Amino acid sequence: MMSLETLLLFVLASIALAVTPGPTMLLALSNGISGGMRAAAWGIAGASIGSSVVIATVALGLGSLLAASEWLFDAIRVVGVLYLVWLGIKLWRTPPADIGAALAAGSGQPLRGRLALLRSLAVALSNPKSLLFFAAFLPQFVVTSQPQGPQYLVLGAIFVGIDTLVMLGYATAGTQAVRWLSRRSLRAINRGCAAGMWLLAATLAFWRRPGA
Repeated sequence: MMSLETLLLFVLASIALAVTPGPTMLLALSNGISGGMRAAAWGIAGASIGSSVVIATVALGLGSLLAASEWLFDAIRVVGVLYLVWLGIKLWRTPPADIGAALAAGSGQPLRGRLALLRSLAVALSNPKSLLFFAAFLPQFVVTSQPQGPQYLVLGAIFVGIDTLVMLGYATAGTQAVRWLSRRSLRAINRGCAAGMWLLAATLAFWRRPGA
């Protein structure tokens, strides 16, 4: 099994990667603003499920297939770009939630939560860069002379756990923003998240794999 030093290095690297703003983090912040912690929790669950699926895909060796297939990579990349652009438009148009109205419309919260879950899940699954990243990142901490399945399980659980905690931090910041900021400020944050989605879409559109 991998050493304690290797696990510690992986934890530190995972924290550094998780705190970097990405599409799921921006969604956690936006969901916290527009739907509160309940909707944000659904979104975090969707993102965590997506990350787990991606890591499992890498563990099964399908990440290597994507790395070797240019047309498959480009096809998934186009889907990811289009989805991020569409999501940015939705975030730009969504007005900041009014707290009183949100509390009065408690029956509508679960539906918003399920929508948040599906959005975050789709973002996590439609980014080939994440798949290739995990394909390059995780194997560095795996001892190839020992059974790899349990090692991927441990590394994946650690990363998803850290990522979930960071998303909770972003979502909490969103809920606090609702309490203390004006509607104009909340709209600016929401549109900032939308601009972040478009920037990420542009980055993904022009991103090329090393050696490509």
